[in-house]
Amino acid sequence: MQHVVSYETFLPVSMRLRYEPSDPYVVRAAFTTVDSDETVEWIIGRDLLIDGLEGPAGEGDLRIWPADGPDRCDLYILLNPPAGAALLKARAQEIQTFLQETQAMVPRGAELGHIDLDASLAHFLAEG
Repeated sequence: MQHVVSYETFLPVSMRLRYEPSDPYVVRAAFTTVDSDETVEWIIGRDLLIDGLEGPAGEGDLRIWPADGPDRCDLYILLNPPAGAALLKARAQEIQTFLQETQAMVPRGAELGHIDLDASLAHFLAEG
């Protein structure tokens, strides 16, 4: 993955994606620049990533879209929190492969059946 600094300047970034069937609607993404030990973590909706492979998706702090052109080999991810923005470019095929593996575990549309509603309710009541 690359951090797009300008039209001609890219910085390498490591992205680690994690999916847990017990939290089936989200993908956890950890970003680390090559020269840093600091990791920035984001929670991204799985559907947002899937939709972003096909066309522009998201709004506000997170936007995803495929590169222009017939092959759409790259995927752009714009992280835009209040503190600043980062435009990242990833290989679309790698993201697609990861998402296919998540859908093998929990098919799209079947997420609710993988949530332990009793445990979630107990967790929220304990925090209150």
